[in-house]
Amino acid sequence: MWVLGLESSCDETAAAVVDEHGTVLSDVVRSQIAAHQPYGGVVPEIAARDHLRAVVPVIEQALAQAGRTLAELGGIAVTARPGLVGALLVGVQAAKGLAWASGKPLVGVDHLVGHLLSAFLHRPAAPGAPAGPPPTAVPAFPFVGLLVSGGHTGLYRCDGAEVESMHELGATRDDAVGEAYDKVAKLLGLGYPGGPIVDRLAADGSADRSRVRLAAPMAHRESLEFSFSGIKSAVARHVDGPDAPSNDAQVADLCAAFQRAVTATLVAKALRACRQHEIPRLVVAGGVAANRGLRERLARACAERAVALFVPPPESCTDNGAMIAYAGALRLRRGERDRLDLGPLVTSALRRVTRKGRGRREG
Repeated sequence: MWVLGLESSCDETAAAVVDEHGTVLSDVVRSQIAAHQPYGGVVPEIAARDHLRAVVPVIEQALAQAGRTLAELGGIAVTARPGLVGALLVGVQAAKGLAWASGKPLVGVDHLVGHLLSAFLHRPAAPGAPAGPPPTAVPAFPFVGLLVSGGHTGLYRCDGAEVESMHELGATRDDAVGEAYDKVAKLLGLGYPGGPIVDRLAADGSADRSRVRLAAPMAHRESLEFSFSGIKSAVARHVDGPDAPSNDAQVADLCAAFQRAVTATLVAKALRACRQHEIPRLVVAGGVAANRGLRERLARACAERAVALFVPPPESCTDNGAMIAYAGALRLRRGERDRLDLGPLVTSALRRVTRKGRGRREG
């Protein structure tokens, strides 16, 4: 059963054709980076208007690359939550129009569920390669999912592929980790998006911790919650202080210190979740999962603790239509359908247990 998946929750217009085994037949992503670069971040109105211009060509390209027509599909899936409401609306309306015109079933997909299931995607080695069986190196349920992106950071226990089988263990109290990367890059005048730039410079920075000292955020707490606003403020104070970086080497050292502190917290809490729930499998998903420093640190730590690590390839980490098509295919296989009154929602269907802001937590 081949499913067309549409993704437009933020600043990528994406469409893909995938089957219920996760085999990717096509995956087209149109980025809006150039449109948002002058502003140093995503502007919701610009994002929505760009989705309007791009959604039809992207869908046509995905179907053409897959060699499939609408009549040959088993259904249509679309990101319906969470995200920017104007951006989501474009994808949802396009999917509803296609479903109505073709008579195909429609399913809405939670963006976070799509990310958490991205480790099951199978991308053929070369264009035109025959669709093979699903990969063997995929996680078994249950697993702990670490979701790290520009808009979301959290840990989840995943007992199955259904929304009701995924439970938040802890999330960020304030900023997402990807947002912290972008803000640090902006403070240093490095450009947008900041994550890949900081990651690249961090590799050139000094491993000498005495060069720049930044404490790992919430590192000594036993909870599984995160906070990244403090480390952003620490970098801002460093940039404005007497030891502000004055050359490329010092900028790289600051990037290395920032990445070292952030990845230390992410790795420690992810492995803490595995230990607390006695689950020796960890899936890392979301755009920041493409970060080389995080991948390397996770690989070492998981190997030391006998935890099986599953990290999708970079093209499956960033927002894409393939993960939405796959999650939608699983819903269709279970006999689930949505009506044509499906609308966008800005909140996830996954129940949030982490309270925003500071203050004492109960329990």
